Amino acid sequence: MAVEIPKTAYSGKIKEITLGKGGKTVTVGGETVYPFYLFEGEMPNLPKIAMEVWDSPPEEWPEAALEPFAGVTDDPVAWAKKCIDDYGAEMIALQLISTDPNGLDRDPEEAAGVVKKVADAIDVPLIVWGSNNEEKDTAVLAKVAEVCQGKNLVIGAVQQGNHKRIGATAIGYQHTVIASSPIDINLGKQLNILLGTLGVPDQLLIIDASINCPGIGYGIEYAYSVMERMRMAGLTQQDERLQFPIICNLAKEVWKTKEVKLSEAEEPTLGEPKKRGILMEAMSAVVLLLAGGDVVIMRHPESIKLVREMIAELSAPTD
Repeated sequence: MAVEIPKTAYSGKIKEITLGKGGKTVTVGGETVYPFYLFEGEMPNLPKIAMEVWDSPPEEWPEAALEPFAGVTDDPVAWAKKCIDDYGAEMIALQLISTDPNGLDRDPEEAAGVVKKVADAIDVPLIVWGSNNEEKDTAVLAKVAEVCQGKNLVIGAVQQGNHKRIGATAIGYQHTVIASSPIDINLGKQLNILLGTLGVPDQLLIIDASINCPGIGYGIEYAYSVMERMRMAGLTQQDERLQFPIICNLAKEVWKTKEVKLSEAEEPTLGEPKKRGILMEAMSAVVLLLAGGDVVIMRHPESIKLVREMIAELSAPTD
């Protein structure tokens, strides 16, 4: 007797969106199944990895994270080009760390100038992530959208408190917005509804299910649970406002943990620090991809290599 494997019936589909402009655009979304459940449906666009670049030199990165970018961390343009030319980056995620009011507090015009230089220098999609300070991001991202008109940047984090101005600016200057909400499916859906009501087209919206996605061992199960429920609602409950691709800004959360910074002398049971950090980032990314992530922002080239191999393995045809 033949064994009939039970399968889930999916009634929904994740929306497809295209990021960037020109010949190297990236399309994400389009799934009709849970992540990598290719025996039940299709994932026409496999998850993508964006390499992280900062707009100011990192001061607290562990040596393992700095090593691959030696000589370019004081120049965002050179850094972005290195990610593309040396490490094959499909996308660049420019973190506007210097705009944080509690840090350098760089003004919007200067920050936008840096973004424009990077955007003009690369031909892959560019994600621009603010400081997650609602008030400052409102001014910074509005200026960024203006000076980079028509380049279809991916800009965020757009939160409920600043969604009207940033959303309207993104519509006017033709950019994709990142709808970011705390770890709560209802708040996430509400923000998607608000942006839709404002007029942000579905094809210009990607969601960040949890502001500052934590790394493995640091509450990642909360982000996983919310992302998983979003995918269930979008694919099996036909909830159209939860059928958007998901982006995960995880690199800076993983590499700021004490476990990736402790030396082997300080904590010999944790093993070699470099290997430890690489594996923590790779495992965190894989967990979020299995939860439904379509784009993950990562840092170390070796971590990215491991995740690329895992994506290929999970998406390989089976007999």
